Amino acid sequence: MMTAAFCLIALASAISADEIPAFTDARPVWPQGLETEKNLFVGFRAVIDKPDGEVVLRMTGSTVYRVFVNGAVAGYGPARAGHGYYRVDEWLLTPLLGPGKNVVAIEVAGYNVNSYYHLDQPSFLQAEIVTRNTVLAATGQEVGFEAHLLTHRVQKVQRYSFQRPFIEVYRQSPDSDAWRNDSSLALKTALCVETEAKALVPRRVGYPRLDVQPAVKAVSRGTVDPDVPNEHPYRDRCLTNISPKLGGFPMDKLDIVVSDKLGEIVRREETKLDQEIPPGTAYALAPKDFYIFDLGQKLSGFPRVRVTARKAMRLLVTFDEVLRDGDVDWRRLGCVNAVYYDLQPGTYDLEAFEPYTGRYIKFVALDGDCAIRDVGMRRYENPDATRARFNAPDKRLNQLFEAGRATYVQNAVDVFMDCPHRERAGWLCDSFFTARTALSLSGDTSVEHAFLENFLLPKEFKHLPKGMLPMCYPADHYDGVFIPNWALWFVIQLAEYQQRSGDRALVDALEPRVMALLDYFKPFENEDGLLEKLEGWVFVEWSEANKFVQDVNYPSNMLYAGALDVVAALYDKPVLNKKAEAIRETIRKQSWNGTFFVDNAVREEGKLVVTENRSEVCQYFALFFDVATPETHPKLWKMLRDDFGPGRKETKAHEEVHMANSFIGNMLRFELLSQQGNSQQILDESIGYLLYMAETNGTLWENVHDNASMNHGFASHICHTLFRNVLGVYSVDTVKKKIVLRFTDIKLPRCEGTIPVGDEVITLKWTQDANEIRYTLEMPAGFQVEVDNQSDKKVAAL
Repeated sequence: MMTAAFCLIALASAISADEIPAFTDARPVWPQGLETEKNLFVGFRAVIDKPDGEVVLRMTGSTVYRVFVNGAVAGYGPARAGHGYYRVDEWLLTPLLGPGKNVVAIEVAGYNVNSYYHLDQPSFLQAEIVTRNTVLAATGQEVGFEAHLLTHRVQKVQRYSFQRPFIEVYRQSPDSDAWRNDSSLALKTALCVETEAKALVPRRVGYPRLDVQPAVKAVSRGTVDPDVPNEHPYRDRCLTNISPKLGGFPMDKLDIVVSDKLGEIVRREETKLDQEIPPGTAYALAPKDFYIFDLGQKLSGFPRVRVTARKAMRLLVTFDEVLRDGDVDWRRLGCVNAVYYDLQPGTYDLEAFEPYTGRYIKFVALDGDCAIRDVGMRRYENPDATRARFNAPDKRLNQLFEAGRATYVQNAVDVFMDCPHRERAGWLCDSFFTARTALSLSGDTSVEHAFLENFLLPKEFKHLPKGMLPMCYPADHYDGVFIPNWALWFVIQLAEYQQRSGDRALVDALEPRVMALLDYFKPFENEDGLLEKLEGWVFVEWSEANKFVQDVNYPSNMLYAGALDVVAALYDKPVLNKKAEAIRETIRKQSWNGTFFVDNAVREEGKLVVTENRSEVCQYFALFFDVATPETHPKLWKMLRDDFGPGRKETKAHEEVHMANSFIGNMLRFELLSQQGNSQQILDESIGYLLYMAETNGTLWENVHDNASMNHGFASHICHTLFRNVLGVYSVDTVKKKIVLRFTDIKLPRCEGTIPVGDEVITLKWTQDANEIRYTLEMPAGFQVEVDNQSDKKVAAL
């Protein structure tokens, strides 16, 4: 376990004193006695006169907040940090302020349950409104914010998923939200008390995009029967397994079980519309009516609608990434993709508090009747990926690039996430690939810095073995689940971060974490030096390979060797290079059967027996982590290059070798093809592996099929791949200020692209004919360029 003294020393080396944010007057506060209350919704309001000069709201809190100025959304946060630390936001309020009195309203949800998305830490808000050197309002001060409990959000509801906290259920009247813009409305105030002082760290990342995308089409309308008995309701573990290991409210204590209600709804009649939505169009919903709307693209953010309820009614809003049988399948992801409203007569501007993902939104009037209009989604996205450009004459490649960009911005708001819906978790391994995309699309490493820094901040990772890193973070793993080999991807990524950023301070601060991780693995090294019988959830990829993880899993040992080499280079420990090579040599002797590498060996009567289990991804691990090379194993490489790929399901080549999945086998395949200069094959296989995903819903998926996440951050790596292997900007070293262009025999007549580098850009354009490639390159001052011509043509700079 790491000591508090270590943490202070490490932080001092990674975060300079002038980076640490501070409040002038604000103190952390919360309604008295309710700091650990589950799913509490609290409103804080300050009324200020507009001053001269800029006005900034400085704030942090736990768990989540949303800011309004005079009723308009002005912010959402905070950015996540490690246990015991809180990132401070500063929102510019000036553009939203009017003359006279202005209402600054903050909604704060205190969840106080474990999840993969937010930490289970006591609730609080610390906020102050400042202009120049004057504090206009501050929490914990006489001239401050008044607080009240927002009871229209129902407290005792089920979780959204195993990985995320609560769903949203509201019982509202038209004045439930009036406090957000009406300064004259008297509030039933809650007594707040000051909580313990908080350790503050910089936000580091950009502020999210929060503009509104309106729906573009009405897809269909129809009727439902909302009360059909369901003998087999969908009851996920996040509903039935509430315990000290999974926080929430037991099912028998819930105010309503929304998933049960959804299971009772049966579609009866449907009329397909496929109609564009003229501005201001209202759609009438009688009792038992539904409408489905299309946003035109898959988005992540906050579903919204204006509702005029003519009488008391219940409205269900569901959403998903695709339609199944023409309908929204609210449970396709294993989540409760729904928001439930119980409304009194009146007009409402409804907008979800939590971010969700979908292209299609469905509204069902369980009873009562209403008119709905202004259907849409408020985006919640990374704002810094707009400058990158890729343009090829093959429009399919452009479509893949834009699908990759859309995938990235929805999965990189404050950390690198696996997906923006089911989990919103900062997963290792996923982050290795997404971090490359971040530099290619945004030109900086700010999100990666925050992501890695989060692993540095806490004193310890409770519920995990000493030295182990959590598989995703920030998160609370009360069940003790971890992926031991996934922690090694943290090490692999850290080496690339050093190259991308030159940030030696953070790398050095993380050294004790890294060395403690290696210490964790030592007891699992067997007589051959290989890791054996790893505890926890040993994960290779979503394929048959995950069935071959004991007793000795060779892909995990290949990864282990790669991590040892990285640590040797990062921290000048050459003895680890020798250990890594010894592991590789042992794998070659045990796992290589003359044709393929075998996935695992099992212990039988004290002896290690190599199985006959072979997976495609195991071969890619062997090559990616230098157990084999195309030179040492030319027949293997030729088979993989020529016989494997997106067409193997049809050709049935090498059926004895289990097929890889998108995550991560197919991604590693692209890397190996890139290393060997097979750019045309990458182009062709990118279309084969990914185009159907982009065509289906505009983002890229977790798996090759559509029954899991259809928006997974790692898959945004296609943007990096297209820049590197099609455009030909093979590498950009922003530290050494060096660009490597690599031209290959690719079958495109031209290509052009723009890659951000800090505040500047690199722009490459090229055309080719039968004899020559001609290019123009614009790059920031001080950069040098190296041209690697692997084509059979002359290369000329214009």
